[in-house]
Parts: sequence; C-alpha cells; structure tokens
Amino acid sequence: MSLANKVKAHFTAAFSEPPAYIVRAPGRVNLIGEHTDYNDGFVFPLAIDRATFIALRPRDDNRVLAISLDMDDRRAFALDDLQPPAEVGWIDYLIGVAWVLQERGYALRGWDGVVSGDVPIGSGLSSSAALELAAARAFYCVSGFDWDAKAMALACQSAENEWLGVNCGIMDQMISAAGLQDRALLIDCRSLETESAPLPAGSAVVILDTGTRRGLVDSGYNERREQCETAARHFGLPALRDIDSETFAERAPELDALSRKRARHVIHENERSLRAHDAMNAGDAVALGKLMMESHISLRDDFEVSSSALDAIVDCAQADESCYGARMTGAGFGGCAVALVETDNAKDFVERVSQCYIEATGIQPSLYVTRASSGAETVWP
Repeated sequence: MSLANKVKAHFTAAFSEPPAYIVRAPGRVNLIGEHTDYNDGFVFPLAIDRATFIALRPRDDNRVLAISLDMDDRRAFALDDLQPPAEVGWIDYLIGVAWVLQERGYALRGWDGVVSGDVPIGSGLSSSAALELAAARAFYCVSGFDWDAKAMALACQSAENEWLGVNCGIMDQMISAAGLQDRALLIDCRSLETESAPLPAGSAVVILDTGTRRGLVDSGYNERREQCETAARHFGLPALRDIDSETFAERAPELDALSRKRARHVIHENERSLRAHDAMNAGDAVALGKLMMESHISLRDDFEVSSSALDAIVDCAQADESCYGARMTGAGFGGCAVALVETDNAKDFVERVSQCYIEATGIQPSLYVTRASSGAETVWP
C-alpha cells in the first residue's frame, strides 16, 4: 500500500469519513555543497522519492489534532496557545510551523490529520524538513492563503531555527518546497535563485544509509556554524561565500589552524558545487563523481563531520567499478552517504557495497536507488 493510501485509510478509520486533502513533502539528498548553505553559498540537492504524507480535513475551530502513525502517538494543540517545547518531539515541528506562519501574518485554520512518512529519521535525508513542509502544505489547504515555495521554505527554516533551536541553513526546506521531478536543483542560498540540471545520462543516485544516527541539535553542527561565522568576521565579510579560493590562499595564514580548515572546506565546496552544475549540464558523470569524492575528503579532513561508518561506506562505494563517486551527505556525524553509479549496474552495486560495508563494520546498511521528485504538493484530490 502506498503511503498516500495508508494515511487515507487510517484517516477514514479514525474520523469515519475520507480526508478532504492528502499532501506530501519530500526528503532530500544533497549531491554536493555541504555546510555551505548557512554560509550563503551554493548547494546542489534533489528531492527524493521518500516523503511525509498528511491526510487531513479542516476543522471549524483553531485546534489541530494530529495522529502520527510512525510514532504511534496522537497530539493536539490550539493555534492561539502555542507553547515552546521543553523537549522537542514530532508534534513540535507542526507547532513551530504554525507559530511562524501566524507571526508572518497568515490566518490559519485548524485541521484533523494523520501523518506518516518513509524518510528515515536522523539519517541526513531531512525528515524534519519533509514534516515541516507537509505541515505548511496542510495549513495552506485549509486556510486559503497563496502557496509560495520560497516563502514557505523560509518560514519552515525559521521554525527550526527559532522554535526548535537548530541553526540549519535554507537548503533542506528549499528543496523540499521547490524540488523538480527528475532534476537536481542548484540553489543560491543567499538569493534563493535556483537552476535545475538533469543527472548525466546512464547514471543513477544511490543513497547509502550507514545504519548509524545522529541528533542534529546535540551534534557539532551549531559549533561548525559559529566557526564559519567567526572566520567570515575576521575577513570583514558577511559570509564565507564572499571570498574566493585565491584570496583565501593569500590570507589563510591570518586564521588559527582550526578556523582555517573550516573556512577552506566551505570556500572550496562552493566552487565544487558550481563546477558540479556545469558537469551535470555537460552530461559528464566522471567529472561529477570526481567532485563528489573531493567533497568527501574535505568534509572528513577539513570540516571533520564524517564518521568511521560514513568513511567505511564511502570507501566501499568508491572502490566499486560501477561508481563514479561517493561522499557523505547531510550534516554528518552519522547517517547517509550518496553515490553516483552506472544505472545498468545499480542493483549489483547495492549488493556489493552492502556486503563490503557489513564486512568492514558489522553493521547492516540500507542502500536504495532514488530518483528526483517534485516538492511539496497536494496529491489528493
């Protein structure tokens, strides 16, 4: 049973009538451009074919009643009495989105809904952005405001920053809001301008889930962001986006060793992301794969957000003859990697890399071929 049918069936059972709407919002995998978004830089993700779905109906009052099938939990809140979380749970993502939308002048209506998704939690595929954008789409359906993908992405980012306490950049919410079928999206995280590009012919994207998890709030993510901002201030710049690699090479000795490593990753990663867009438009899978490998080395050595599990699965992938390139993806410290492989050999690649990783770590991974999907949308009616 598809997730859309699953939430529809559970909604009908719970509320004795079919839902008025079913919405979805996808997770994402980032091909290249990691930890550049909060530095006003460039990222190059695609919305994946795993998503959060909500089946819902409008209410006549200002309450939201949501049932999470994945958490086996039922929660409610009033739109005029939103309380900041003492400890973040799944419902707080919905509450945070409602809070930001109302702060920005949207008149919201309550709803009853059933929520379920298949984006693995804590894997680096942005299950949080999928839940946030699905919630925003649900409010859109019942409240009658205009849908603006960029505005909704910014609102959901603010919910995560201000309500949930995670200083994430705009990439996850932007790709979940504005993703395109069968296209990756180069996003300028300062202007939010986008340019799409298709995958090189004969290539496929494989997600490599290490089976290890990290908590973004409690990880070194916020620390890395502070280090980048400190380096930008040293150069008198708004963000590391504003310095090129040549100028940085001349002035790098001015920074302490740690700040220098962090800044070097971001500056070079921005340039890699732009070259990756060119490679994709040229249909050059070899060039794209090489850039992905360079990105992983930089994330491992300069930004220090990889892990032994991520390194192991990337090593297994890159050693496979059908792989153009692989790298960790997401914030790091566990979660997923991503590989660009020959389409015709993708199934065998999955089997070989899975076995290699099990032998190296003793951990059972989850590998699956994905395709680019569209962003947040109403799928029914």
